[in-house]
Amino acid sequence: MAERVGAVLVAAGRSTRMGGVDKLWVDLHGRPVVAWSLAALADSGVVDRLALVVASDRLREARRHIRRYEIAWTVVEGGERRRDSVAAGLDALGDCEWVIVHDGARPFVTPDLVRRGLDAARATGAAVAGLPVTDTIKRVLGGDVVETLVRGELRAVQTPQVFRREMLRAALAATTEDVTDEATLLERRGTTVRVYDGDITNRKITTPDDLTAATGTLTALEEGFRHAVGPVRTSSPRVGTGFDVHAFAERRRLILGGVEIPHKRGLAGHSDGDALVHAVIDALLGAAARGDVGQWFPSNDPAHRDADSLHLLRTVVAALVAENWEIGNVDVTVIAERPRLAEHVPSMRANLAGALGVALADVSVKATTSDRLGAIGEGRGIAAQAVALLMRTGH
Repeated sequence: MAERVGAVLVAAGRSTRMGGVDKLWVDLHGRPVVAWSLAALADSGVVDRLALVVASDRLREARRHIRRYEIAWTVVEGGERRRDSVAAGLDALGDCEWVIVHDGARPFVTPDLVRRGLDAARATGAAVAGLPVTDTIKRVLGGDVVETLVRGELRAVQTPQVFRREMLRAALAATTEDVTDEATLLERRGTTVRVYDGDITNRKITTPDDLTAATGTLTALEEGFRHAVGPVRTSSPRVGTGFDVHAFAERRRLILGGVEIPHKRGLAGHSDGDALVHAVIDALLGAAARGDVGQWFPSNDPAHRDADSLHLLRTVVAALVAENWEIGNVDVTVIAERPRLAEHVPSMRANLAGALGVALADVSVKATTSDRLGAIGEGRGIAAQAVALLMRTGH
């Protein structure tokens, strides 16, 4: 399909220089290293479908992280070599005109860098990000200088690299050689590769020292900005709504707002059936345009069976905070003919405030009945609806 853009995020490496630590999945300020690149590609506005290529033991974890983004995606198993992983991602994309290839170990890529790469590739069908070399570079053989290279003609190459899909496919098919970047294969076939300006912060994490430097960079940026100007809201407030309803079920505990309420029946559900908390999760995700509770915690995933819904809420809150969302307030209404809930409301509010990381005054919980109308009025279940206000902070 003309002008359809796919992206291959390569994250199947073995991290051989990290002392046994998988650099792609180590925590970097609240999210795995690879998740930073995921967010940039998804937020670029130019990618129609994304293929995340990971090692076989990371497939499930990768799906959990990628499903929160509003983009068509697939997760595939990588190969022994880089070229095998890129080819696997390329095949998984399906029909597209362009493909963006990016290293998962470069977490500081920006949406702007992704867009500029695509624009640059339109001239010749291939483009790579590159930075001028500031040191003098000498070619050495056997310890002796053979040649001093012209520094002005040199570039340190980064990803994203962008290609017409069929050109990259043909280049991969023409040789079994593995290379450190795909542009090399196209160069050898006579393709002109355009170099566009890279970003000095778009560094690759290769060693433990690189990871330490990346963590320090993020800390310095956050602290420096906070001390200079404080949090800045850069978008209008966003409002989301949530609704959930569960039927009563035998041999289940009744959990609402994280409070176990004495009753002869609990609520049916794959998790603990906490309709109140599920409505809050949906309201938050709705405000951030990040899907819904079912997408994040599928009912067919055994990992969430009988799960504590407050834990699920904390997971969502952590992800939103990592994306610079700030919670303003949450308002919840629980609709139940029985049992009576008024005495439990203070505990529900306290539980929600703790999970949301906000003041108690920013959480409202109300309980009402449906005046015996409908299924709720007949005592067949409990419903909850919620409204949440989010604001984005940062640059």
